[in-house]
Amino acid sequence: MAGARVVVVGSINVDMVVAAERLPGPGETVAGGTLTRSGGGKGANQAVAAARAGGDVALVGAVGDDDLGAGALAELAAEGIDVSAVARLGDGVPTGVALIVVDAAGDNQIAVASGANHALDPDAVRAAVARSGAHAVLTGFELPDAVVLAAAEAASAMDVPLIVNPAPARALPDGLAAHHPILTPNEHEATALTGEPDPDAAAHALAARTNAPVVVTLGARGALLHDGGQTTVLPAPPVEAVDTTGAGDVFSGVLTLALAEDAPLRDAVARAIDAAAASVTTRGARGDHSSGGASAA
Repeated sequence: MAGARVVVVGSINVDMVVAAERLPGPGETVAGGTLTRSGGGKGANQAVAAARAGGDVALVGAVGDDDLGAGALAELAAEGIDVSAVARLGDGVPTGVALIVVDAAGDNQIAVASGANHALDPDAVRAAVARSGAHAVLTGFELPDAVVLAAAEAASAMDVPLIVNPAPARALPDGLAAHHPILTPNEHEATALTGEPDPDAAAHALAARTNAPVVVTLGARGALLHDGGQTTVLPAPPVEAVDTTGAGDVFSGVLTLALAEDAPLRDAVARAIDAAAASVTTRGARGDHSSGGASAA
């Protein structure tokens, strides 16, 4: 569909990333790393991925009325993302910050101070999505339940695909399943949501709740698609991973764009896998995907 619009209702953070030889254990300090600062937040990362893949993208979220928030919005606007529905919150509410450690193998640990992301007004979110002209809506669990539900209600009212990335994993908000979201957990999140250690069993359990397809991302192994009672594992292309931070966000963002463009679900998943695989070949949650995630998508 030409001109398809993706609306992401999601978090906006500033990432402070330390590249270290290995991840620290409990109570341990690992010295000798290097620090970088970049734009982050799962929602913002997903919006960037969809925009770099050629989408018309709008972001609904919140930042603080501080320098970090101003910088985050400028970076997103420079990516061509419509940030007119991002609230600037005063009264000392800070912009969200994520502290990330990445080891030499590309694995990571992340702690998030949510700040403005947890001060979003659900009514404002519902109204912003309703007037957005969305062809697909993506949201996730770095936001409060009431905001996730507001996004879901607006997507249902518009009769457009709703994609929910349940990360970090927590119980599905009451009432979310009634909106039949396409869930995109990774295999660890799928287990946390269902208690099922096997991704296929977890996908079945989630689909039984939502009566909708479920896509479980499997890292370097690709993704498992459960749709209509059938399960298919789609492989990922082999790549040399440098940093897996944000790969799931690239996957969800490009999947949503493909669905907004009326791609069949299996094709949309394959497109998202290729984009996510390309994204892990550069450092950072966003990296330089202009020649990776976008072209691979």
